[in-house]
Amino acid sequence: MKKFLHIGGIFVLMIMMSFAVADFYSSMTKVDYVEGSKTLKFTTKMNTQHISDAIKINPNTAGFEAEVKKYVNNNFDLYVNGSPKTLTFTGSQVNGESVWVYFETGGVTEINSIRIKNTILLSTFPKQFNLVNIAYKGNQKTMNFQRGKEVNEVNF
Repeated sequence: MKKFLHIGGIFVLMIMMSFAVADFYSSMTKVDYVEGSKTLKFTTKMNTQHISDAIKINPNTAGFEAEVKKYVNNNFDLYVNGSPKTLTFTGSQVNGESVWVYFETGGVTEINSIRIKNTILLSTFPKQFNLVNIAYKGNQKTMNFQRGKEVNEVNF
């Protein structure tokens, strides 16, 4: 009987542990090519609390957008056809639990390859996972980034 209670207790403990809250850290970036202006437009969605923890500033303060801009510029590098591209921050928006960050790069006439280094939140959260979806002339490509895999490349 004692053995049965012991096994039953372990079973109940395992069931209770399965309901424990697991931290999930991710960002998602959508990249769209705009043919008319030869521009790549980036939209990144991050958790408000996570980016706030990373840049150590409250999202309700006046300096939040400037710090987010600096953070994204320091943690996201883009190469098109092997050449580095400068990203221009076009704005951000705090919407409850999410922060939306917008940036772009121009002068992109043709894309054969895109290489991205994405370290957003990787140094703050070891389990961070960053996803980048790229749309170019009807083609869709997806890149995944995490610690140990900060650089990724796709070909069109």
